Amino acid sequence: MNNKSYSYIVYIGRFQPPHHAHIKIIKQALEQATEGVIILIGSAKQPRTIKNPFTYEERRQMILSSLPEYQHKILHFAPLRDIPYNDQKWASEVQRLANEVSYPNQNHGIIGHSKDESSYYLKMFPQWELVEVGNIEDINATKIRKALFAEESDFDLNIGRNLPTAIHDWIKAFMLTPWYEQLVREYKFISNYRKSWETSPYMVTFVTVDAVVIQSGHVLLVRRRAEPGRGTFALPGGFVGRNESLIEAALRELREETRIKVPAPVLQGNIKCCRVYDHPKRSLRGRTITHVYLIELPSGPLPKVKGGDDADKAKWIPLNTVAQMEDLLFEDHYSIIEDILGKL
Repeated sequence: MNNKSYSYIVYIGRFQPPHHAHIKIIKQALEQATEGVIILIGSAKQPRTIKNPFTYEERRQMILSSLPEYQHKILHFAPLRDIPYNDQKWASEVQRLANEVSYPNQNHGIIGHSKDESSYYLKMFPQWELVEVGNIEDINATKIRKALFAEESDFDLNIGRNLPTAIHDWIKAFMLTPWYEQLVREYKFISNYRKSWETSPYMVTFVTVDAVVIQSGHVLLVRRRAEPGRGTFALPGGFVGRNESLIEAALRELREETRIKVPAPVLQGNIKCCRVYDHPKRSLRGRTITHVYLIELPSGPLPKVKGGDDADKAKWIPLNTVAQMEDLLFEDHYSIIEDILGKL
């Protein structure tokens, strides 16, 4: 254990959910930080999914419930959003949040466990000394979530022992909510979806298309009718058919899901660009690479739209409203909109 002291120690994590190892790391950080510990809770504005079942505030409260009250005043929490297609912007956001608590020139440390390639972010802050921690009790949040949502799982036997008592009790109460029921349905859908191709001799990669259609300061979104992401808003899109090109698939899916009253040639004529979004973990269904077409229609009255196919609603939404909807958008669609409009 490194016994060196720091003014502040930064701890970044998703805490889905917080478990014994997380709490032990926070306690270690408290022992080495003279001023306080800055806990940045990641995926802070994501909709509830089986990967991110708990909100930022719920995770903050769970962590606090597992530590004595006298330590609360030196714990500084902040929500850290995902920015999957711009690592430098994400790093800048981490720096900004830390600087809101402390001065940039203070002696900072960043604490964490370099478990695999997912821990690369620990090397993105050379101005902060790394406080390395080991693999504590081999506790894995992924396994905890799997046991939580798996059918007929024994919560107490399988994962309760990996959670502080207060968090265990909090999750037991959560299991009585409609949110939990919806997440169990999503877990079953994703599990069955993956089973349908897990025997393939090669890694399966899905190719999809999406459309970002903007007009007069609005973007066209649909609300998903079924799992995964039931009830979330999304870009109109879907899978590429066997006998169609990418652009043909994008226009077909757009028209099927929104019934937009604009002829296909006009839509195609107003395509400004196409970009590929391929974050390896962008979809819970498996490796999915999407090609996104930006369609900018001339200013004027918004064309009529109506939900169709697997969308129960299609709606033009003002861009400033979409900017506040990160926790309501499916998968990485918020980041896609943010990225592709930023390229205009």
